[in-house]
Amino acid sequence: MPDALSAAEISPNQLPVIDVSGLSSSRAEDRKAVGAKIRAACIDNGFFYISNHGIPQGLIEAVEQQTRRFFSQPDALKAQVAKTQSKCNRGWEPLKAQSLDVTAPPDLKETFYLGLDLPLDHPMVVAGKFNYGPNQWPVDLPGFKATMRAYHAAQLDLGERLMVGLALSLDLDEDYFDGFDRDPLSTLRLLYYPPQPLDALTNQIGAGAHTDYGTLTMLLQDANGGLQVRDVDGTWIHAKPIPGTFVVNIGDAIARWTNDLYRSTLHRVVNVSGKERYSIPFFYSGNADHPLACIPSCLKPGETPKYPTVTVAEHMQEMYSRSYGAAAKAQAAA
Repeated sequence: MPDALSAAEISPNQLPVIDVSGLSSSRAEDRKAVGAKIRAACIDNGFFYISNHGIPQGLIEAVEQQTRRFFSQPDALKAQVAKTQSKCNRGWEPLKAQSLDVTAPPDLKETFYLGLDLPLDHPMVVAGKFNYGPNQWPVDLPGFKATMRAYHAAQLDLGERLMVGLALSLDLDEDYFDGFDRDPLSTLRLLYYPPQPLDALTNQIGAGAHTDYGTLTMLLQDANGGLQVRDVDGTWIHAKPIPGTFVVNIGDAIARWTNDLYRSTLHRVVNVSGKERYSIPFFYSGNADHPLACIPSCLKPGETPKYPTVTVAEHMQEMYSRSYGAAAKAQAAA
């Protein structure tokens, strides 16, 4: 069993709650005020809650209900939409398919991947762009497809608004990330975590310690909690669910873009609630062909970029290869 039970309880001043309604204001000062709060959070540890995000509570509840319905099906039914059948990383994968901590055993979670639902004849699919293509949809869950499509669209809109906040937080023009926002890589993951078993392997938990690969993650948690964030002093703290909010964190792409001015922070999931846990992260990663080149204003005098310029797709492919390659090796050795 990992040191999950020793993780410190979170206090209000460790992960701020940011009201992001100001990003939709017609007043520039309101938008800039949100940007300033995002900047402080991203320099600190890259995690914060957002409130007044604009996604209807009814839609959130419908997504939660459909997620529980999907994972309650027998494995044989879920396997009909297995991720192994998809060329664009869509569909279901069982427990232990991924190792987010490449030094630990595979994660104790089930996953269902969704993204922009593009037909096979779409130009970006025909061109073989990474992670672009059609979703796989379960056939016996009425309302599942419509609900997930609506939630994906709502999260896309939220992601664009938050990118405006990020631009303002870096003293950039509000439209600085417009090209990045075009046809974005955007993954909706439905996650199921069984209770942490007493006989788990050493360091085997729901999701091993990792940083997120992309730009922004907007996480919807259920009431059981389990998310733990590595604080700046090296301790693990519980990021408890707060009703009406999402937990937002920046990923490796933003750290790379800002020359590590903004922090992509380690986090993990340990389900010690004794109950089944569900969470629904949305990963907003931007246009596949957009370059991740150091933003000049993030360089101090005399500094040079720490990372070479790569495209979003190149960066994401490398990250996927690491986590799934580690899981395959661990399974083969078991």
